[in-house]
Amino acid sequence: MDGYIGIFLIVIAIAVFAVGGMLLLLRPRRRQAPPVVPPQAPEVTDQRPGGTAVVEEDAATTTIPPPVRPAEPVAPPAPVIEIPPPSAGRMVRLRARLARSQTSLGRGLLDLLSRDRLDDDAWDDIEDALITADVGVTPTQMMTEELRTRVKVLGSRDRAEVRGLLREQLLAQINPDLDRTLHTSPHGDRPAVVLVVGVNGTGKTTTTGKLARALIGDGRKVLLGAADTFRAAAADQLQTWGERVGAEVVRKDEGADPASVAFDAVSKGITDKVDTVIVDTAGRLHTKTGLMDELGKVKRVIEKKATVDEVLLVLDATTGQNGMRQAQVFAEAVNVTGIVLTKLDGTAKGGIVISVQRELGVPVKLVGLGEGPDDLAPFDPEVFVDAILGD
Repeated sequence: MDGYIGIFLIVIAIAVFAVGGMLLLLRPRRRQAPPVVPPQAPEVTDQRPGGTAVVEEDAATTTIPPPVRPAEPVAPPAPVIEIPPPSAGRMVRLRARLARSQTSLGRGLLDLLSRDRLDDDAWDDIEDALITADVGVTPTQMMTEELRTRVKVLGSRDRAEVRGLLREQLLAQINPDLDRTLHTSPHGDRPAVVLVVGVNGTGKTTTTGKLARALIGDGRKVLLGAADTFRAAAADQLQTWGERVGAEVVRKDEGADPASVAFDAVSKGITDKVDTVIVDTAGRLHTKTGLMDELGKVKRVIEKKATVDEVLLVLDATTGQNGMRQAQVFAEAVNVTGIVLTKLDGTAKGGIVISVQRELGVPVKLVGLGEGPDDLAPFDPEVFVDAILGD
């Protein structure tokens, strides 16, 4: 009996192992992950100008932009250097502009002198016309007396004869024999020095820039000194003029000693072998004695290095007799050698040319006849008188 039990247990054990083996065989297997394939770079099929590549990818065209390059710094553009026209004949070219403002004076005088009968009232009207034009009282009386004498001698007269008489008298008062040469030529190894003076508002700094432009147009090498240190705008304005025509500007900070700026400008002019140094001074009120003394100091300091060849006094022609008072005060502070009359095209009071020369004994050398850069012209008495009288 015990033997049958043992056999039964053995059979049971074999059956259990058999069933377990079948279960292991029937269990589903796990899938293995597919191998990872690294992505391939797209094939370049075309290379276009500018570095842009065109590639084929899965039958679709893809454009790859070129790499962005860092922006390079852009230098500011250099100022354009202008080539000014020469100053010769400039007043002739500007004659029409002068005539527009002065012809009323000439025509009025011609009409008065062409009357059939010249009584005392007519001569009073002639005197009034001349005085209104700022000819001045003394020159007016001299002209009127001379005209009276000449008219009596002529007796009957036509308009052409009257025009000839008036032209002769105007020229005599303006004095065409005065030396109007602008002394801007260097002396050996030293440049000519031009000092520009005048009160505020006369166009002094603009005149300095225009004069530099005219000299460069005549073939001169010019250096500018910005000695108006009371206004930063004056130095900036002069710098702009210099850059336009290629003239270097010596300047210092606002409030610096004007005499120091003038001295440095002349020193640099000598070193750089320029032809002309033009020094722009502050627009000083003629009532300020201290400032006028300072102007004298500027001139004395310059003379330690070079000769001051010209002291040009800039006057506004529209100010009339007030300009005369300014001229007298400046003449006492520095030795004025020439007058620059600005805005002469904007006034009918061209007679100030006569009065200012008579009072100072100094010739008008330059006139401003407009706002343009080339509207500064050497003064020509005959062109001026002809413009007044018309053709």
